[in-house]
Amino acid sequence: MKPGDTIKLNILNTAPDGRGIGKIDHFVIFVIGACEGDLVLANILTVHKTYATAAAVQVLAPSPFRQESFCRASSACGGCPLSHIQYEKQLAIKKQTITDALARIGGFDLQTVEISDALGMDRPFCYRNKMVFPVGQAGGKAVGGFYAPKSHDIVPLDSCLAGEEAAMQALSCVVQFLNDESIAPFHEAKKYGTVRRVFVRTGFHTKALMVVISSFTERIRHLDRLVSALRETEFAGYCLKSVVLNVNQKINNLVLGDENITLWGSDTIEDELMGLIFSISPHSFFQVNPVQTQVLYQTAMSLAELDGTKTVLDVYCGIGTISLCAAKLAKRVIGVEIVKEAVLDAGVNAERNNIKNAEFYCGAAEQVVPDLIGRDIRPDVVFLDPPRKGSDERTLSAILSARPERIVYVSCNPATLARDARYLADGGYRLTRAVPVDMFPHTAHVECVALLNK
Repeated sequence: MKPGDTIKLNILNTAPDGRGIGKIDHFVIFVIGACEGDLVLANILTVHKTYATAAAVQVLAPSPFRQESFCRASSACGGCPLSHIQYEKQLAIKKQTITDALARIGGFDLQTVEISDALGMDRPFCYRNKMVFPVGQAGGKAVGGFYAPKSHDIVPLDSCLAGEEAAMQALSCVVQFLNDESIAPFHEAKKYGTVRRVFVRTGFHTKALMVVISSFTERIRHLDRLVSALRETEFAGYCLKSVVLNVNQKINNLVLGDENITLWGSDTIEDELMGLIFSISPHSFFQVNPVQTQVLYQTAMSLAELDGTKTVLDVYCGIGTISLCAAKLAKRVIGVEIVKEAVLDAGVNAERNNIKNAEFYCGAAEQVVPDLIGRDIRPDVVFLDPPRKGSDERTLSAILSARPERIVYVSCNPATLARDARYLADGGYRLTRAVPVDMFPHTAHVECVALLNK
């Protein structure tokens, strides 16, 4: 077998990243665009010692789980790699991803862990309240869309069912402005130009819209004309509240630079979550799927079993979303977050919602949490909501020394959830429940709320 070969394959299973899995004499082949139950012709892309990769070029016999993709750009864009799989099957795949991670990486006996079916959406479309569109050039014109898989080649888009129509309108307005004014967008290879990305936030409940233009330069010719064009646009279902220029002169892949210049309107927009109002800036971490965030946090609060008497420690608290939800049900809440701006936002959000039993500390979790525990703060419940890399031994060790009754771990990465849960289990806790929540339909990502009891 070599790259370029075409082979016939039965697809036996689905990998966590959404690729189909086929085998020839126990040799595994991961197939892009294939679905469990398909019989496909696959073109071999790469061959390694223990596996190969391929792309489906023809479906000879379709799986009962296969559907026609809802997006004509899906194969080029790669943003929704499960779009060819029926939604109920997607949820089953995501539950299996959690199950496999806990068993293989965490070494858990699954007879003792209740793993729920993945909680999905009634309408798994237009769910994103944040859209980030890279901008570049093609054929001498400015274009915007998404990067093709494993590249920085832009796939131009005029629609996307992952987000709201208003976000696409904002992108179209900026691209039209660049072309009308003959302004070159940022050129990654040559390191010159202006606009790098169009970053759009929407308020699900408030219907507020923020448009952030991320630029390599502080000055863009006729920028006032772009602001006017955005203000004159009738956005579908949303009201423009903020236009921000973000300056990012670093040669990196970060979505935003450090400097924000408000061109029009307010510095922030607001949205509602769990009955609370949150102020959201361009840099704020705010869960992307507002409908499923409600499900995620309700699940976390339910597993925490707060009764008004508990002290809560919320590690990696961001702008205080979990902290402030918990504060309504707890005696005291302590949030820890490394990003200074997020801690300031958390304080503003607490004040805005008249919450007086929440306090926030800025610093790395591995430094602040041991310090708090060392000062004899003994939480009854700990929420852990780390980034994809998971937590670390210093933080987890400090939590173990505090002996909380319950640890509620909100995870966006099954592998690091399994690793950290094993560390906590070895320290005297029992993993009892895991509830997968589908925050990103049609992608391979899955969130999970796990409960560990002392």
